[in-house]
Amino acid sequence: MSIYKTRRERLINSYEGNTCVIVFSGKEIMKSEDECYDFDVNRNFYYLTGLERNDMALVITKIDDAVKEFIFAQPYSEFIAKWYGDRMPFEEIKEISEVDSVNEYDSLRSTFASMYNRLRRDPEFKVSLDLWQYTATQDASMAVQFANELKERYPGLKIVDLYPAIASLRLIKDEEEIKNISEAIATTKFAQDWMMSFIKPETNEMMMEATFDYALKSRMCNKRAFTTIAASGKNATVLHYHDNNQVMHDGDLFLCDMGATYKNYCADISRTFPVNGKFTERQKELYEVVLAVQKLVESTAKAGVSMRDLNKLVVDFYKEELPKHGLTKDVSEYYWHSIGHQLGLDTHDIDGGLGAILKPGMVITNEPGLYVADENIGIRIEDDLLITEDGCINLAKDLYKEVADIEGFMANYKH
Repeated sequence: MSIYKTRRERLINSYEGNTCVIVFSGKEIMKSEDECYDFDVNRNFYYLTGLERNDMALVITKIDDAVKEFIFAQPYSEFIAKWYGDRMPFEEIKEISEVDSVNEYDSLRSTFASMYNRLRRDPEFKVSLDLWQYTATQDASMAVQFANELKERYPGLKIVDLYPAIASLRLIKDEEEIKNISEAIATTKFAQDWMMSFIKPETNEMMMEATFDYALKSRMCNKRAFTTIAASGKNATVLHYHDNNQVMHDGDLFLCDMGATYKNYCADISRTFPVNGKFTERQKELYEVVLAVQKLVESTAKAGVSMRDLNKLVVDFYKEELPKHGLTKDVSEYYWHSIGHQLGLDTHDIDGGLGAILKPGMVITNEPGLYVADENIGIRIEDDLLITEDGCINLAKDLYKEVADIEGFMANYKH
């Protein structure tokens, strides 16, 4: 049995009573004229099927405890095949996903109508859809549109959000997911080493972003986990700086927040190193403060602890340490983000919330920062941690972060 079938089985068995789960893969979005934005599959659909094509729908039904699974997909088109390449054959869809059958996408509504007519006397029958929306003003997803259509056609139908059921599965990573995240991190290390070896004063931040992208593609990775942050000097004090277009100067620090992907699983790594290869005494002093608290978080993270606990640990540490280094304002003036987030198929993965208790199998980021704008110093050091029962495993332990290791590498591996 494939991991996808196992996941679907666990998902549908988390529901009581007659249930229909519908998950859409997503649509291509038009950009301008005949150009589309790059398609990126709905992560819940991929998690449950292993498929990455647009205009597909997964349907899982549990009726009188009998479970059936279907994929609805676009059929072969001679026109599409000539212009863009063939759509995935139904046989291949079935082989990858291990569903019971694959049907033409246009039959989805009639198939649902037939099922609903058989179950309309069951007042507890429900349809579960991925109703996630990040903002109140974003365009309705395929699932939200379909939910609205179902409510109009069948006013008595009970529709529930897929999120609670899918979140409980995706929060805990299985062995395959951990392997994929680890592979993404290994590619990120390869790319980060290239960046450290190429950087030099009076070149542009954009060159660092380009170096990262080239290194990824040289490892057959064609998708970043998120937009790279390549920030030097004062730019590194802007948390989500994305311009990446300023000249890097001798004496600046360079902060890169970056991540490769592998099979859609993300790495999320931040490193800070000197543009000229050598920390100043002040830069080293503050860097060591951030590194110390990052190590403290790593030594504390384990099952039973919450992200809120870890964040408080950082704030309390900074309250004690920062004044010793001349930083006497409130901690929030130097550190204003949380210590981290869940990581997986999304960079900011399905989340239990800041107060949620960590459990074995969760993967979180550990990313304390320190931002001193009036000194042009921005520092963030970020690793990815696999939570265990009595501690954690640092999946990013091979990436350089000790001052001596950074300076040694940059002195000996210059391109």
